[in-house]
Amino acid sequence: MSEPLARDTPAHGEPLVVMTDVQKHFGDLHVLQDIQLTVHRGEVVVVIGPSGSGKSTLCRTINRLETYEAGTITIDGKDLPEEGAELAKLRADVGMVFQSFNLFSHKTILENVTLGPIKVRGIKKPEAEQRAMELLNRVGVDHQAKKYPAQLSGGQQQRVAIARSLAMEPKVMLFDEPTSALDPEMINEVLDVMADLAKEGMTMIVVTHEMGFARRAADRVVFMSDGKILEQNTPHEFFDHPQTDRAKDFLGKILTH
Repeated sequence: MSEPLARDTPAHGEPLVVMTDVQKHFGDLHVLQDIQLTVHRGEVVVVIGPSGSGKSTLCRTINRLETYEAGTITIDGKDLPEEGAELAKLRADVGMVFQSFNLFSHKTILENVTLGPIKVRGIKKPEAEQRAMELLNRVGVDHQAKKYPAQLSGGQQQRVAIARSLAMEPKVMLFDEPTSALDPEMINEVLDVMADLAKEGMTMIVVTHEMGFARRAADRVVFMSDGKILEQNTPHEFFDHPQTDRAKDFLGKILTH
């Protein structure tokens, strides 16, 4: 079993993302039920659970990619705006990395990473490019800066997507199953970048099936099933001493293979 990550920063600052009594339906399906979740500044929260449990929907409500019918979500003390310029501003503070890399295919890697800072943050192009190259170096793809996304492997494209989110200097990073579309040999290169971010104190909410990453990098594991948060605990306590039958069943199925 790998050791938990040593942190350069304290894991628990003030609350940064607070979800209170959040409810969400898709038709008759109650996909988020009474969600109560507080994520503190510098904390890494990994959300796990069976398919269809509401994990990705939870992640996507935090920047209103999914609407919700009831409850409140605040980010850094401010209510989540419903639309317009305030929502765009909030989305700039909330980085998001998806299963699919969502890079602009007609722009170079460097252009993909500088677009947001220039257009949204108003940063001058030379400064944005310098920062972008630093971030591409940090995720190990700076030598690919002049290429187009289709010329990179999936793992490289996902690392560019992470750099693109970081270029906006977000307060929190959301990862929605960032390795599920990757070939097995590429998964670790993305998880390693995420683990480094965790060590550096980035606030992260990660939906993943990678239990090794959850054990190694999370401050807290949140277990969801049928639209509800059933358990949340430290990785050690959750994996070694699950409290609910549903979590025991889930872990029994995935950890024995």
